[in-house]
Amino acid sequence: MAPHETSLPRRQPARIDRLRLELSAAEQETGLTGEGRAPFELGVAAIDTALGGGLTCGALHEITAVRESEASAATGFTVAVTVRFLSADPRGAVLWIAQDLSFWENGAPYGPGLAEAGIAPERLTMVAATRTRDVLWAMEEALRCRAVGVVIGEIGARGIDQVATRRLSLAAAAGNTLGLLLRTTPDDEPCAFATRWIIGAAPSSLLSSSERCRGIGPPRLVVHLIRNRRGQPGAWIVEWNSVEQRLELATHSELMARSAFDRPHRTAVG
Repeated sequence: MAPHETSLPRRQPARIDRLRLELSAAEQETGLTGEGRAPFELGVAAIDTALGGGLTCGALHEITAVRESEASAATGFTVAVTVRFLSADPRGAVLWIAQDLSFWENGAPYGPGLAEAGIAPERLTMVAATRTRDVLWAMEEALRCRAVGVVIGEIGARGIDQVATRRLSLAAAAGNTLGLLLRTTPDDEPCAFATRWIIGAAPSSLLSSSERCRGIGPPRLVVHLIRNRRGQPGAWIVEWNSVEQRLELATHSELMARSAFDRPHRTAVG
């Protein structure tokens, strides 16, 4: 599915380019760029192009679910991004920090599932914190540690102020570390994130009759890039390739609802 890009007035691009240059110059002075490590590709050409070559390292990125009931979709996208980073930097460690409440409500990440996706258990450290501010403090400390490659902070609270995201961004730049803030609901507060993503679930593709014995098709996600410091926003439907351990652009869309293939006709349409 081709990316949907937000249209802009004709006179806007030149002004936006000038503002980006000014922002880049300011970041060079503050150390917020994280230029020590090159961006890494997510593996989907359309998304990597929109990102200007890949996702920026040494920076903070926000990933939220479109609604709380689809938190697992946002978690899946976070795992996919982490796996792509680890494929580019096989020495990096992953630190996953979450509130106790998040573990109670959404469950802790499943170790065998993470290993199958591409995150080896010996490279992952899980940390539970009581309060949101404890998660943010632990993230800031971990982001400054160059022994850590990816720091994932999972919180459910809304309204994290710009000062907090600025501190985390500066810490990510200082440690040249990838920071991912995982949230259950979107927030439009001012922020210092390099990118903001809103993730939802999409219907899986319909399997052929010879594939049905293997269960449902690959997981699909609706990915919205709503803030992009290095380019334009966009929206895509992607699916997870478990063999190659990467996301792929869905080649065609599916109906939002269809008759179930393993039920009687009356049940399927009732």
